[in-house]
Amino acid sequence: MSEPQRAVAPGAKHEWWRGAVIYQIYPRSFADANGDGIGDLAGITARLDHVASLGVDAIWLSPFFASPMKDFGYDVSDYRAVDPIFGTLDDFDALIARARDLGLKVIIDQVYAHTSDKHDWFAESRANRENSRAEWYVWADPKPDGTPPNNWQSVFGGPAWTWDARRGQYYMHNFLSSQPQLNVHLPAVQDALVDVARFWLDRGVDGFRIDAINFAMFDPELRDNPPAPASNRPRSRSSEFQIAKHNMSHPDIPVFLERMRALTDSYPDRFTVAEVGGNHAEAEMKAFTQGNARLNSAYGFNFLYAPHLTPALVREAMEEWPDDVGTGWPSWAFENHDAPRAVSRWTTPEHRDAFARLKMLLLMCLRGNVFVYYGEELGLDQVEIAFDELQDPEAIANWPLTLSRDGARTPMPWARDEVGAGFTTGRPWLPLGVANRARAVDVQEGDADSLLHLTRRLIAFRGDSPGLRWGSARVVTAEGDLLVIERIEAREHLLCAFNFGSTPLDWSPPQPDRWRVVESVGTIDCGKIGGLSGLVARRVA
Repeated sequence: MSEPQRAVAPGAKHEWWRGAVIYQIYPRSFADANGDGIGDLAGITARLDHVASLGVDAIWLSPFFASPMKDFGYDVSDYRAVDPIFGTLDDFDALIARARDLGLKVIIDQVYAHTSDKHDWFAESRANRENSRAEWYVWADPKPDGTPPNNWQSVFGGPAWTWDARRGQYYMHNFLSSQPQLNVHLPAVQDALVDVARFWLDRGVDGFRIDAINFAMFDPELRDNPPAPASNRPRSRSSEFQIAKHNMSHPDIPVFLERMRALTDSYPDRFTVAEVGGNHAEAEMKAFTQGNARLNSAYGFNFLYAPHLTPALVREAMEEWPDDVGTGWPSWAFENHDAPRAVSRWTTPEHRDAFARLKMLLLMCLRGNVFVYYGEELGLDQVEIAFDELQDPEAIANWPLTLSRDGARTPMPWARDEVGAGFTTGRPWLPLGVANRARAVDVQEGDADSLLHLTRRLIAFRGDSPGLRWGSARVVTAEGDLLVIERIEAREHLLCAFNFGSTPLDWSPPQPDRWRVVESVGTIDCGKIGGLSGLVARRVA
């Protein structure tokens, strides 16, 4: 067993966000204060006591900005306004004030790659080719035969180009046609986005999660994307037939991020995290967080779409982020608003409760920041949504081949026996799901052995552990169903061991008398780790 290395000196100061636990709130689905069936800011404010009781450091709010809601807020029509379905700027200010009272930081989404086609910027840009915002979006002439300028495909399917008769040109969109691509190469566009960020920083936010940032810039030469190699994986979207080489991931993106970091550094204790997906995510995540002049962290998809959770997967993810000079600080999530609920992806119904507990312990043992998605502390399932109740535009367009994101966005169940499970007094915008109603907050509050109580305990354990919050990390073993991670900080040396299988495994630390089990889930007994069980052992001699 290795001895402590790269130890942090006792008493060293860490940024509040380093190793933080951040709770993601999807505003439509968290709490509805006015009874219209859609969650809102006032509802969130009323339920912040629950979030604070978990012991998390911060909340991340998914978009609540003015929007036609074609992509549920990721199509912004006014960056500085709250959409009326969520409330007002006064409601946002009240949320910030209540979070401050509870000791919670507030992070909000920023969407810089595109706007809604209802944004005033786009209305002016599409009016003609001579106006002051004519180049704020990506416009291109058709080929001589009238077809789009190249072969780029939208993530949601179909060409990434839509014809606009006003200008007699095509405009680009990496997502829905109602989400035109901003030309972030243009200094004036960057200036406008920096001003948007400044508006929210002045309003008191503690940082930003920057959405789809690797889509923010494109190849100005508009070269065709190459075809993707043959694969046995089914393809439900046209974008899966090509390598997205030229419509995203331009090397100038980090330069823009340096402008954003300079802004956030001019305010005290702010935090920035990039969302980065795609086939080259790790390389981009590192580029976006390199040194001290770019973003603080990056948020990848290593676990979010993985069909299985295995020791090998954890090893691969962790080894991409070694604890050495020049490598950035990672952020991890097992669930979010775009991915199926983990307990529905990674286990079977008979094992779900034990697996949910194991999963939570593992998340709290990872090096980096960790995100807990609303309801994850309750073990919510993915809800099956009938076609006539679908809201997700991607799922509707690709039905039935694309799993609906709606199933992971269903309302938070607060009270099992109340109308709307305490989420709303009206008709919920999505069905709650019978099984999830039975996992309501009030049910789990009354059960000392519930996942909710365990989540509080594990978050507190992580917060009190220098090794878990800031320490170095090394995968000692990732064989079969056994995963062992070593975490080291100057004041603490830990071994975190997990059995991902259903059969007990023989395992104990070397020189067992020098270690004490300080946290566990499942069955730990006499040198054995039970099925779907895990432990954290601290070195005591």
